[in-house]
Amino acid sequence: MPTTWHEGLIRKIEPIAPDVRHFEVEIPAMQSVDFQAGQFITMDLPIGDKRLQRWRSYSIASAPDGSNILQFCIARSSEGIGSRYLFESVNEGSELRFKGPEGGFVLPDVIEKDLVFICTGTGIAPFRSMILDIQNTGKVYRNIHLIFGTRTESGLLYRAEMEQLAREMPRFRYDPVLSRQPDWPGWKGHVHQVYQEEYQTVRPDVDFFICGWSSMIDDAVANLMIKMGYGRSQIHFELYG
Repeated sequence: MPTTWHEGLIRKIEPIAPDVRHFEVEIPAMQSVDFQAGQFITMDLPIGDKRLQRWRSYSIASAPDGSNILQFCIARSSEGIGSRYLFESVNEGSELRFKGPEGGFVLPDVIEKDLVFICTGTGIAPFRSMILDIQNTGKVYRNIHLIFGTRTESGLLYRAEMEQLAREMPRFRYDPVLSRQPDWPGWKGHVHQVYQEEYQTVRPDVDFFICGWSSMIDDAVANLMIKMGYGRSQIHFELYG
């Protein structure tokens, strides 16, 4: 089947951390965008002649809400010409071409296990989508534990929102982990020590969802499967480079 491309208009650009921006993109040709929480879209950016030079995939950070607006959380990378374009060459009102949504990094229709979301940086995007979707739809869930790693407090993306969700959702727990802020009163170091301590007793009733850079995911999968003894079917991940 031929690929279907859509045109979007950037309606909002908001800095939410050093070198991280929140984008809201409207798709005027659609009344609503149909997608599952956790999916991504692929943008075709005018930054090269070949497909692999132009295509960049970004997880949707918003929940399906029946609107025609999608939200994204994008970090500027010193080595990424895609993010450089989105930071330097677009403004509110600029057009973006994309395909999707697509991807299988989604929750089951019926949530029968505890959910542990492990992420770093903008890897929080699909988990924000999932958590908001669960809250908005009233979907039945057991326990949700979001473990979010970054360097300092300034990098805690959507912090106020996550803290508010933890107050509103009785079985949602939010644990930020900072690697370069010694005076932080919470978890210090990296995400790995949190799940290794909290879930050291292997349980069949928990699923781990991991999103972030490939090195973090490689370490987490090795820890969970080899060191801790969890089954491969309990581990789900989405790579970011």
